[in-house]
Amino acid sequence: MSRATEVFWEDLREDLKDPEFLREYVSSWVRITTTDTIINELDDVRVEAGISKAELARAINADPASLRRLFSATRSNPTLGTLAEIAAALGMRITLEPLDQEGLATTTRPLLDGATADPSGLVSRLGATTLV
Repeated sequence: MSRATEVFWEDLREDLKDPEFLREYVSSWVRITTTDTIINELDDVRVEAGISKAELARAINADPASLRRLFSATRSNPTLGTLAEIAAALGMRITLEPLDQEGLATTTRPLLDGATADPSGLVSRLGATTLV
């Protein structure tokens, strides 16, 4: 591992001690991964159903270019209403599910408490390389 990478992880470990930074880190991760997962799953359903992006856009009265960007952008941030409309047009609905115990410990508790006893575990759980 390069020295720059080591410094990054050391800095992140230190930054995660700040309750505001920790909450922003976790909430950003939740927002990005949840949105990406829903968009990817909706696009998979669209493809499996043989529905073009233009057809789907017409079904929800949206601009076809907007829908193309939604399904091709890596960091789009659609509204929940838009996602619900797309899901409905594909015969789906968006639902909530409870987190497992690990999710509660590494996502919910840090958001509520503004602290984590295990910054390495938190970063690892949220999909990044384990802190050194």
